[in-house]
Amino acid sequence: MVSRNGQAETVFRSVPDMPELPRRVFSRAESLKEPAITRWHDHPWIQLSYAIRGVMEVRTMGGRYLAPPHRAILIPAGLQHCVSSEAETEIRSLYIRSEEFPALAGTCQVLEIQPLAHELIRSFSTYAVDYDENGEEGRLVSVLIDQLLAAPNTNLHLPWPADDRLQTICRELNEHPDLPMALSDVAARMGVSEKTVTRLFKKETSLSFRSWRQRLRLLSSLPMLEKRERVTDIALACGYDSTSAFIYAFRSHFGVTPGTFLPAEER
Repeated sequence: MVSRNGQAETVFRSVPDMPELPRRVFSRAESLKEPAITRWHDHPWIQLSYAIRGVMEVRTMGGRYLAPPHRAILIPAGLQHCVSSEAETEIRSLYIRSEEFPALAGTCQVLEIQPLAHELIRSFSTYAVDYDENGEEGRLVSVLIDQLLAAPNTNLHLPWPADDRLQTICRELNEHPDLPMALSDVAARMGVSEKTVTRLFKKETSLSFRSWRQRLRLLSSLPMLEKRERVTDIALACGYDSTSAFIYAFRSHFGVTPGTFLPAEER
């Protein structure tokens, strides 16, 4: 997982086994006390993974997608993925018929969930499975879909290489974002030149090694930030030499400081 948790044991979440959705949108609410993960799977409908509290991550073969509070991960139908979450996470998953998002491509999106969409998701999670699609509840679902279609797409995505050699290094950095691994170290471990590593990393992730590692470190900071850890401690845990360097990198990437990234009610 991009984020790091304490010593709590990770549990496996079940995956709904349904041949088809009973309604155009189906809701699943979960309260998870421990860190949790699903098996790798896919399904013939779209999934919106949303945490009203805590941080979630979706892994695919091509990337890692992180959703801190007020962000949600939209997963296309038929895409192999697994979902992991931090301890004390409140999840509100939506399963949506594919025709509701006809323009969704074969990759995940991390959406910014506005206050109205947030409240609609919370309300919808209390509905019965066989809610009236032609009544008030059905009209609310239509408004919810409209809100999700209009939601801004954020940049909380870490592309993942397919090359086995790079995967080994990326997994190590993913687990220990504070490792002081330079491009020369990667080249030495792979037994190739720095130019070869640079070319391969760009081909596999569309990012330079330095940019990829920077994004990894910034995404790794979000679960700690959501837990209200000290910014100085977060900076050191993510490999920054100083708090000011971390704040500068954070603001350059996200457009805000770490202290103002979360909505006011989460700070």
